[in-house]
Amino acid sequence: MNTSLIEQLAAVDWHSIATQIDDIGYGRAGPVLDSDECAELIALYDQDQKFRSTIDMAGYRFGEGQYRYFDDPLPSMITELRQVLYGHLAPIANHMAARLPGGAHYPDNHAAYRQICHDAGQTKPTPLLLRYEAGGYNRLHQDLYGDLHFPLQVVILLSRTGEDFTGGEFMLVEQQPRAQSIGQAINPGQGEMLIIPVRERPVERQSRGKRGHFRAPMRHGVSRLHTGLRYTLGVIFHDAA
Repeated sequence: MNTSLIEQLAAVDWHSIATQIDDIGYGRAGPVLDSDECAELIALYDQDQKFRSTIDMAGYRFGEGQYRYFDDPLPSMITELRQVLYGHLAPIANHMAARLPGGAHYPDNHAAYRQICHDAGQTKPTPLLLRYEAGGYNRLHQDLYGDLHFPLQVVILLSRTGEDFTGGEFMLVEQQPRAQSIGQAINPGQGEMLIIPVRERPVERQSRGKRGHFRAPMRHGVSRLHTGLRYTLGVIFHDAA
């Protein structure tokens, strides 16, 4: 494995990430990929043999833009990111699951979790690259590909905000019971990693006399680009049916 990447991810304050997810619904880890690594991933986009599927968003009314799902075998950097990140995120995911009904539990390593997905018929890899041109956007959505899903996913911006593109903020919207939605617009830097809930997060009840947590559904997307090109890497840990 790439030793520098392992060290970079080990240096992330994962306790702070867990706290951020509890407090504001997402974690912001700072840059984990340098400009050369971002360029290396962007260059993969035009290598058709690397991908199992290409989605033009407009045809499905998902937005305006395109994304491509990597095929097995995944590029080594994607495999390493998936394996190492999963090891750091599994304890956070289990802490989230423990506060919600259902009794879900996630194994310590990604190979074991991926086997669970495969046993359930979810065998297609889900990491993807997304590409937006001026005028492009992504409607609010959740990345669910079957009955099983890991509670967290990672988004890494590969382009330079304000230089390669303008506009194109990352959007995160949370719905809580009997309340209007909460929206957040985030402008990560190149190589910066965001950790977001896939479907929902536990939120502590504030009502007097009621204890425990409720499920707060969350969706994410990208606002319209004004100029340029925007590339993003999505690292999703469950496979697709």
